[in-house]
Amino acid sequence: MKKFFACLVLVLAVTLSLSADVYVKTKTHSDAMSIMGQNTPAQDGITEQWIADDKFASLGGDQAFIIDLKKNLGYIINTKAKTYVETALPLDMSKLLPPEAAAFAGMMKMSATVAPTTETKKVGSWTCTGYDVNLSMTMFALKMKVWAATDVPFDANAFNAKIWGNLVKGQMMMDEASVKEMAKIKGFQIATETSGDIMGAKMRSTTEVIEITKKDAPAGVYSVPAGFTKTATLSMDAIQKR
Repeated sequence: MKKFFACLVLVLAVTLSLSADVYVKTKTHSDAMSIMGQNTPAQDGITEQWIADDKFASLGGDQAFIIDLKKNLGYIINTKAKTYVETALPLDMSKLLPPEAAAFAGMMKMSATVAPTTETKKVGSWTCTGYDVNLSMTMFALKMKVWAATDVPFDANAFNAKIWGNLVKGQMMMDEASVKEMAKIKGFQIATETSGDIMGAKMRSTTEVIEITKKDAPAGVYSVPAGFTKTATLSMDAIQKR
């Protein structure tokens, strides 16, 4: 669940016209929390993203997400279990839920409002502008501070409009109004801080980009690893870790 809020950037069908692959390395952190007697320790991790003209990959922990625009397909991969789910684009997470979670699909829909600010600050080598984001679902509400930059070596606004917008609509199950709200964020999200109360438990997670480089992607990064088993839906374990 916490990786779902920490995670940023994944998906959909368009060509970004990049002269080389773009590599993005992001560090993530989630505070310790306890929900309904289940304790989760603090976690730190690294997420790596690769962006090509017609492919996209996000790799972090025991999960990966791949988009193949030529095939119009997405792949959600559990690297620990060596399984994957294949889905047509645009992404629709409600179609990938296991039977035991399908009944809660309506409760998982998220709405968003975004308020641009005049705040600026330096995060790493990037000059960022601040945005205040409110996220709400049936069972909880979250506040997010986003720091976004336009001085990155690719067209960040095209990435947002054609990939990020489809991600939040599909994976977060947002309606069109919420997707338009998220489009108010101009530039690439360099750092975020998300906090809130989930069923009485305090949660807080952060992300911070530490590298953006143009370079060739390693062989196989945009493909499902050989020997992995295809499944029809996501596992409950995979959903809880998102």
